[in-house]
Amino acid sequence: MGASPQTNSTDLAERFDPVSVEGAVLSVSGLGIEVSDRLAMLEMNARVEIETAAGGLLCEVAGIKDQAALVLPFGAIDGVRRGARVRFLKNSGTVLPSRAWLGRVVNGLGEPIDGKGPLPHGNIYRPLRASPPPAPQRARLGPPVDFGVKALNAFVPARTGQRMGVFSASGVGKSVLLGMIARNTACDISIIVLIGERGREVRDFIEDHLGPEGPACAIVVVATSDDPATMRREAGFLALTLAEHFREEGAHVLCRMDSLTRIAMAQREIGLAAGEPPATKGYTPSVFSTLPALIERAGPGHDAGAPGHITGIFSVLVEGDDHDEPIADAARAILDGHIVLDRRITETGRFPAVNILRSNSRTMSGALSADDAALAAEARKCAAAYDDMRELIRIGAYRDGANADVDRAIALHPELEEFLSQSMDERVSCVESFNALRGIMQKDIEQ
Repeated sequence: MGASPQTNSTDLAERFDPVSVEGAVLSVSGLGIEVSDRLAMLEMNARVEIETAAGGLLCEVAGIKDQAALVLPFGAIDGVRRGARVRFLKNSGTVLPSRAWLGRVVNGLGEPIDGKGPLPHGNIYRPLRASPPPAPQRARLGPPVDFGVKALNAFVPARTGQRMGVFSASGVGKSVLLGMIARNTACDISIIVLIGERGREVRDFIEDHLGPEGPACAIVVVATSDDPATMRREAGFLALTLAEHFREEGAHVLCRMDSLTRIAMAQREIGLAAGEPPATKGYTPSVFSTLPALIERAGPGHDAGAPGHITGIFSVLVEGDDHDEPIADAARAILDGHIVLDRRITETGRFPAVNILRSNSRTMSGALSADDAALAAEARKCAAAYDDMRELIRIGAYRDGANADVDRAIALHPELEEFLSQSMDERVSCVESFNALRGIMQKDIEQ
């Protein structure tokens, strides 16, 4: 067992109140359960436990009205009946994380699901819904991050504490690239979040993508596609809470979340069940407040002392290859950069399918030296020249000598494509990435 929580007399009075407050189930409709709240004890996001034949069903308050509250379950509602006893839980939206959680797999409530026994408790209660440090008091971004992926190191560089998005349609290699980032990025602790994934893929990811040593310094938070919407959304909040805990210890935490879109979908289900009006593409207004509330918790910590950092990698599943759909558009505005995966590139057989012309890092100038930034800009210019003339080149309508920049782009194209390609189990450092890119660009000058 872990150490006992550090509490004062006020904490003990609040957490171990001898008075038990209860209500009763009034009605059940769809995912929503209406419970009585005649004493006005319930508050938003508080938790209750409903008595069923199989035990207690944990639920969260999603709406409050006159003498009643709407609660949504964290599990199956089988066995819930009208009149069932409801116990109000005080201050239940907290966890007690510790370094003993490393190497473990937990669900959205912080409960172990890996069959390795109970989790030891830490010393500090961490609220699942915390606010980030005040903006003027946050530390600056740290040194460059080495992703171990050539295309990212050279063309979408990031700094410690940055929040990046991986934008991709389904079947374009998003999960494999995220696995490479999780395995190759140098950090103290990894928080891996799998939300809405197929159940069979969880073990594959842990064993294949993280590698034999990866799980030892990582906590994996899982909420599969068959979990209730509340559990899928809660997995995102738990992940950031764990990351904040280790950040406050001074660690560099890599929080890799797949995906923001599924959190948005879960919040849409919750909002619709609570009676919110649907807006753009059916997404409720609360979706567009939940996303920044989640993303802003990543980043540098408080500038007092020796702050840690949370480098966030958030995947965004774009629907129908539409990178301007509501969730992608909202996420792009909040994040500090975006990595765009292109289906057309996947169809050519190149992996990772990073479109360097559509990808961008908002801290590129601070992440690269002047020489490396100039080299990346030159290579990007060549890629843009080739892309502009792609169709003419493909049908043979372009004639050599018509444009010197295009001629150079055509000459460099095969080698640049080879540079951007990388196998799943290969790791290439920042220095190696720029040495290889420099060799390609200088070779053309020498010729």
